[in-house]
Amino acid sequence: MDRSVTNYDEVSDTLYVSFAPGEKATGIELNDHILLRINKAERRAVGLTFFEYSLLAQRTEWGMRSFPMSGLAQLSEDLRQLVLEVIQRPPVSDVLSLSAYTPSAAETIPIAWLHSEPVMA
Repeated sequence: MDRSVTNYDEVSDTLYVSFAPGEKATGIELNDHILLRINKAERRAVGLTFFEYSLLAQRTEWGMRSFPMSGLAQLSEDLRQLVLEVIQRPPVSDVLSLSAYTPSAAETIPIAWLHSEPVMA
């Protein structure tokens, strides 16, 4: 894969990360702040868009902020598995980390956070 291209729009506080510039893709809302673009046929990431980027990238006294991946619950099981496969490997995993919060043995909530130094071209 070619080098990622990033573009930050300060006015809208949006960071665009393209792994395949100009390629058409399917957009999948991971939550209110993160949009994943994928090539479903090739099972790979095309890009990520981070809305309110400064909030997502802001560190707390305990480390990076994390956000629930609430959009995964809206997907079909097949699409959810594809998305999980794509976000857990490079190039997405170079920018975004995935984990889980388990408030009880019966409930697991997927969460994600940006790496402290996202890829900036």
